[in-house]
Amino acid sequence: MTESTAPPASTLPPSEEVTPDGFRSMMSAFPTGVSVVTGLDGAGVPRGMTCSSVCSVSLDPPTLLVCLRAGSPTLAAVREHGRFAVNLLHQDARATAELFASGDPRRFDLTPWVQDPCAAGPHLVRDAHTVADCTVALTQQVGDHVTVFGTTRRIVRHGAEAPLLYGMREFRRWTSV
Repeated sequence: MTESTAPPASTLPPSEEVTPDGFRSMMSAFPTGVSVVTGLDGAGVPRGMTCSSVCSVSLDPPTLLVCLRAGSPTLAAVREHGRFAVNLLHQDARATAELFASGDPRRFDLTPWVQDPCAAGPHLVRDAHTVADCTVALTQQVGDHVTVFGTTRRIVRHGAEAPLLYGMREFRRWTSV
């Protein structure tokens, strides 16, 4: 068995300072699923934003995390009520992903949604293949975002469509090889 060793420092490529644009470019090469995180503010107004930073954390208890922009109305609603919904978008929901990423204040007027009494936030019934209703377990600010850990209390499946993906700064459909 041979042991690998690092190349001498003189043969390593020169390092560059990490900038926000460089970091964004690197992460764009790591495709991920697309969701819309939703909640209700104190006045019962629906809030939501496109989020590709979603990750499963634990099976017991079932926990996921989402990363939301600090200062966003969606984050304020999630913190205020302690609940949120993660709408996993299907491959035909690109327009909705773009709408909720745009900041358009009419976004909930432009797409169908429901809020039943058991829901932690609005469900995008036309555009989500699955919705996870969560309660906030923990929040942690890191830089310009806040990581919200949510205990999943309910899962609602709206269909069996394939997921919408985001990578290389483009939305893409799932394809089978």
